[in-house]
Amino acid sequence: MTMDRAIEGELMRTAPVVPAARQPTSHLRRSAVGRRPRPGPPRFRRKWISRGVGPYLLSLDVVAIVGGTAVLGRFDDLHLAFAALMLALFAAAGAYRSRLSFYALEDGCRLIGRTVAAAAVVGSLGLVLRGSEGVVGLLRTSVVVAVAVFLLRSVGYAVVRASRARGLVTHRTLVLGAGRVGVQLVELLQHYPEYGLRPVGFLDSPPLLRADDLPAPLLGGPDQLAATILREGIEDVIVAFGGLPAHDLVEVLRTCDRLQCEIFFVPRLFELHATAQNTDAVRGMPLLRMRRAAYRTAAWKVKRLIDVIVSALALLVLSPLLLACAAAVRLESGRGVLFRQVRVGLDGRPFELLKLRSLRPADDDESATRWNVAHDDRLGPVGRFLRQTSLDELPQLWNILRGDMSLIGPRPERPHFVDTFASTLPRYVARHRVPAGLTGWAQVHGLRGDTSIAERARFDNYYIENWSLGMDVRIALMTVVSVLRRRGA
Repeated sequence: MTMDRAIEGELMRTAPVVPAARQPTSHLRRSAVGRRPRPGPPRFRRKWISRGVGPYLLSLDVVAIVGGTAVLGRFDDLHLAFAALMLALFAAAGAYRSRLSFYALEDGCRLIGRTVAAAAVVGSLGLVLRGSEGVVGLLRTSVVVAVAVFLLRSVGYAVVRASRARGLVTHRTLVLGAGRVGVQLVELLQHYPEYGLRPVGFLDSPPLLRADDLPAPLLGGPDQLAATILREGIEDVIVAFGGLPAHDLVEVLRTCDRLQCEIFFVPRLFELHATAQNTDAVRGMPLLRMRRAAYRTAAWKVKRLIDVIVSALALLVLSPLLLACAAAVRLESGRGVLFRQVRVGLDGRPFELLKLRSLRPADDDESATRWNVAHDDRLGPVGRFLRQTSLDELPQLWNILRGDMSLIGPRPERPHFVDTFASTLPRYVARHRVPAGLTGWAQVHGLRGDTSIAERARFDNYYIENWSLGMDVRIALMTVVSVLRRRGA
């Protein structure tokens, strides 16, 4: 069973859905609470369109490049470099992203400009390395390729619009907010099917208009968003202005982080909102696409690969240091050099975390409920050194290799404290949308030990919303500096 299907099964077994940040971990771990939602229409996904239009637009550009160079009968290393740079510039400009509207005249100047820029850069390098030989031919090729890109994309865009208008490519769409703006959006989408969004219904509580006055059915309240997405096979959600306060709306939308759907927002003061390159629009009404959750990106798979490689190599290279630390712990406080403790990880699931023992707890209750032992009198010189240098955390490399944790992520907490914090901090449980980490954004900013839990949660959620591989590298480097300065707990 894939991860997505496992999550879908869990959500389908748990209804109605409570916003993630309001759930204690005990609720997250239960699998059969409440009534099972009534099964709705199955979600059909054609494999040939499951990845959006990006691959097909890329194919059209490749055909334009090959055809343009074939017309002039020359394809050498300069042309190859030009093609690679041109496609890279197109990708950087968002030319392969999924969009609601496709019109060649809107993209034409931007794409032709990048084609010419790629030819100018490669041509300049060609002049420096080999003189004028081949550069004139490259410039001619760039003109032919630019025209071919425009023509082929014009045809491709027309095919996309026609496929949507005829219902061959549609996305079941849910509108969150049954006010004037939400109703106007649904009416526009129903009247102009070329956008490819087919409204299924509204969610709002309380609805600003009577259900009889709505152009699509009212399917429930906002707290049922995740369950409705699964039950109705929703592929796109549009957040319009409804009756739910903004701070509650954040928690509702976070329940969808692991679901395969795109989320659009109607921006506040949208009448004054200037459209930008990455802004979608429906008949003049701007829509902002929510950044895809980290767990759904291809880069996240790279993150997991890095976790496996780095943790395996680190265990191998650091094994002499681990043995030395274990021997020191054994000499100071006797048997049992490894300390095992239940922590809460991804989706609120418990796992057994490993550490080098810095002191021996009086009993299991102390281990589960005592907050911090940094100033405990029982802490010996070895234990204090291990904690200050964070060497006691090294056995967690095994947790990372197993998949319980990641190198970078929110630090895992014990179930007792997760339930306590979740009951007082409305956004604490949202930290569990990604795997726990050996180090994290909060820790490298000094939020360890006896520091603000609310501030930690804010830093952790900021990390999740803004995650990138580059951010992980930055956190890793900051962690090295912190360890060298002995800023451990």
